[in-house]
Amino acid sequence: MKVNLKVWRQRNGNAQGKLVDYQLDNVSPDMSFLEMIDVLNGELTMKGEEMIAFDHDCREGICGMCSMYINGRAHGPQTGATTCQLHMRSFSDGDTIVVEPWRARAFPVIKDLMVDRSAFDRVVQAGGYVSVNTGSARDANETLIPRPIADEAMDAAQCIGCGACVAACKNASAMLFVAAKVSHLAVLPQGQAEASLRAEKMVAQMDAEGFGACSFTGACSVECPKSISLDHIARLNREYLGSKVTSQAI
Repeated sequence: MKVNLKVWRQRNGNAQGKLVDYQLDNVSPDMSFLEMIDVLNGELTMKGEEMIAFDHDCREGICGMCSMYINGRAHGPQTGATTCQLHMRSFSDGDTIVVEPWRARAFPVIKDLMVDRSAFDRVVQAGGYVSVNTGSARDANETLIPRPIADEAMDAAQCIGCGACVAACKNASAMLFVAAKVSHLAVLPQGQAEASLRAEKMVAQMDAEGFGACSFTGACSVECPKSISLDHIARLNREYLGSKVTSQAI
């Protein structure tokens, strides 16, 4: 395959960026998208040019690091997959592929395709945890949890924090991310210790980080590589309302 690439290049967060054209020949359809960029970086290195900076780690769709906007879609044209799970057979010979970083005020560009997603870490630190006693691990079956509840918690816990929901939302909202982190704890008995304030604290931190309001379009769920359901946003709203009522009553 032959592909024409337009890749966003930006030296740092304060510099002005632009799309730069590259051409790659002999691209295997079986290459992953990241492997294709590896090949491009190899060519740039041989020419004495600076490589394209991009985030990656596990390359198995687990870590959520490979955040790229490809042809106007978060993670590219394949639904339910991360960028590292996207293969070049999803494109045709001679295609022009535009590659950009996430676009959100809360995700400032570090360099090229790399963005700072530490805002997500601070949102989780605000309330996405449970209180446990330190020491040896407790027996796994000590607290019995019905299978439907366990499955629902796992559905939410699949969130890998990649930020595709933010990138896909026209308001750059992190509602789906926060909802997933709240929801997987809200349905479990282990998550009840902080339940009264968890949603309120995490939403407050989300707002403080500069994420926008929910756009109600559902683009976040469509582009989420783990297909996190919008039902979790409904639960977040219920948890938030309950938290507000409880805190005012106290």
